Amino acid sequence: MKIVSYNVNGIRAALKKGLLDWVKEENPDMLCIQETKAQPDQIPVETFEELGYHAYWNSALKKGYSGVLTLTKQEADNVVVGMSDDKYDIEGRIIQTDFGDWSLLNCYFPSGSSGDARHDYKMDFLNDFGPYVKALIKKRKKLIILGDYNVVRLDIDIHNPQRKDFPSGFKPEERKWLNDWFESDFADAYRVLHPDEEGAYSWWSYRAGSRAKNKGWRIDYISVSNNLSDKISSARHATEAVHSDHCPVIIDIDL
Repeated sequence: MKIVSYNVNGIRAALKKGLLDWVKEENPDMLCIQETKAQPDQIPVETFEELGYHAYWNSALKKGYSGVLTLTKQEADNVVVGMSDDKYDIEGRIIQTDFGDWSLLNCYFPSGSSGDARHDYKMDFLNDFGPYVKALIKKRKKLIILGDYNVVRLDIDIHNPQRKDFPSGFKPEERKWLNDWFESDFADAYRVLHPDEEGAYSWWSYRAGSRAKNKGWRIDYISVSNNLSDKISSARHATEAVHSDHCPVIIDIDL
C-alpha cells in the first residue's frame, strides 16, 4: 500500500499548480493532505472521486485556515473527526480513519511561529496529543500517524543545526517531545530505512532560493506503531513535487 502525506499549503492553490496531475501519476492508495485552507464545497471534490478516492474532511471553523483531508481508495470502516477537544478541533487538525485492524491519523500540528502565545498553544497540543494517542493505541494497536508535525527531530533534519536563536520548530522542548515520541510507541518510517541520510528535507522557506539550495527542514513525518515498522518496504521524499513549500512524504507498507 502506498501512503502519501503532503502539506499543500492551500489545496486550491496546489490544484492550480498541477496537483491533480501529480496524483494521477503517483497513484497513491491513500493521500493525506494537510493545510487544506478550504471547506469541502470550495474545491471540485468529484475530481478526486473520479480517480477512485473517498474523501474525509476536517476543516477549520475559520475559513481559509488549517484543515486536513484524507483521500483513500479503500472506504473507511469508521471516521473520527478531531480529538474531542474544542481547543484544537475548531482548527481542523486531526482526522482518524479506521480500516480493519489498523487506523490512520492525518494530523496538522500547530506551527507556533507567529509568537509566544502560539508556541504555548503548540506545546499544549503536544502535551495533550501524547496521552490521547496513548489511550487510542490501547484500542487500536496498529497505528499510522502522519502529517506536518512542525518540529525538527534530529540535527541532520535541518540544514543549519548550529543556529542558536531556536525558532519555533527547533526549540529544545518540542524536539524533546518528538524524540520521546519516537523512543516509545512509534517508529519514524523514513529513518527506519534511511537512519543517517543527511539533506533529506520536507520543507523549505520561500525566501532566498532556499529550496534550490536545499536549505530545508524535515518536519513532515509518517509515524508507524512499532508493530508495523518491519512492514515498510520503501520511504522517500518526493522533492520533484513543487505544489507547495513542502514536499510529499511517501511510504510503501504491507498492511
